[in-house]
Amino acid sequence: MTAMASSAAEVQVKEAVLVTPSDPTANHLLKLSTVDSQLFLRFTIEYLLIYRPLRFNGVDRDDITSRVKAALARALVPYYPLAGRVRVRPDGSCLEVVCRGQGAVFVEATADFTVSDFEKAPRYVTEWQRLLALQVADVLKGAPPLVVQLTWLSDGAAALGVGFSHCICDGIGSVEFLKLFAQLATGRRNGAAVDFKPKPIWQRHLLDKTPFKQQPGQSHPEFSRVIDHCKFMTRFTPDKLTPTSVKFDEWRLNELKNSITPTSQLRSLSFTSFEVLSAHIWKSWATASNFPPQQILKLLFSIDIRHRVKPSLPTGFYGNAIVLGCAQTTAKNLTEKGLAYATELIKEAKNRVDNNYVKEVVDSVSLNGASCVPDPVGVLILSQWSRLGLENVDFGIGRPVHVAPVCTDKYCILLPIDDHSRSVKVMLAVPSVAVDKYLNLLRDV
Repeated sequence: MTAMASSAAEVQVKEAVLVTPSDPTANHLLKLSTVDSQLFLRFTIEYLLIYRPLRFNGVDRDDITSRVKAALARALVPYYPLAGRVRVRPDGSCLEVVCRGQGAVFVEATADFTVSDFEKAPRYVTEWQRLLALQVADVLKGAPPLVVQLTWLSDGAAALGVGFSHCICDGIGSVEFLKLFAQLATGRRNGAAVDFKPKPIWQRHLLDKTPFKQQPGQSHPEFSRVIDHCKFMTRFTPDKLTPTSVKFDEWRLNELKNSITPTSQLRSLSFTSFEVLSAHIWKSWATASNFPPQQILKLLFSIDIRHRVKPSLPTGFYGNAIVLGCAQTTAKNLTEKGLAYATELIKEAKNRVDNNYVKEVVDSVSLNGASCVPDPVGVLILSQWSRLGLENVDFGIGRPVHVAPVCTDKYCILLPIDDHSRSVKVMLAVPSVAVDKYLNLLRDV
């Protein structure tokens, strides 16, 4: 990585400060849910939003920075747990947030990047990492759960990097915060966050273990271990990966759907774009990687359970309201059978998740804790950011022209495309030895 690092764009941090809530907030402890406290959620959601160069008259960077910083302080009033600190509860049962108004981190920086640098994939996994210079490495050691970095690019464009501790909020919850934050920065809110809809709802007890009549259980392959036939993890270290970025316009997604009609028992209309595209990515990734035929492969993806549990979670609930969907098969079946096969596996994984399924997951995590962690062997993790609304987050400098992860890693991210609501960008880092084959397969609809 030395040669790559030496060619990286220069990023200069101008300011790094703690921003506390603008008004007094409650001083107390808030318990996180069983779902929030899962070991595999103890990482950071890292968004990167790129805005067009500011070419109009009267633009004052200092004024914009001040407005963004002030808006962050105001947004932290209704979302005050994001200004707290996370720790393990004394009894070890789960996590909790110590709310004392400690603050979130705000960073202002400049960088040699231009807006055009984000039209394609980064050259290596961590090329854009310094656009969120302070990594929320371990919130259990006192790190702030929220970091915001506004970076001014050399062509007058701007990058906003935001890191959320995943144990406090999921994707939907984090974007609800960003929408309020942005509205306050533009002045479209009068400063009284009490009128914001939806109002943020804590109520994490709703996803804790509760007594219920046990129904016949389902399998939960997302937590099962598989035999490693190919030294799987050594193939996916950052230095062996090449980031990729491929756009799927609406017509290409429709072609994908139409391509599976003759072989599927289900009508193409019964498949969603997410199911078909995810299957195509998974199949292309597996074929290019040339896994042994007997290797068990899994596709893991988050499923929103806000309306799958009974009763539904309240509007404004911003905690982790997700469970993992898991499609599983052998490398031989995934690569040799048609696209319909993988698509139906994904659809079945989604359909399994109901109220009883969620309660089983909560029970299992409560009882088994550390053992309820997805086995990484054979796994491709896919996250759908394309329906969160990130493309509409306007801080007074327009809507973002690019939405991306801070690091393009071995996790596949589906991203929105500016002004194309039905199109999707697929970003994934794959082993360098397989990248050409993967791209050819992915683009071949």
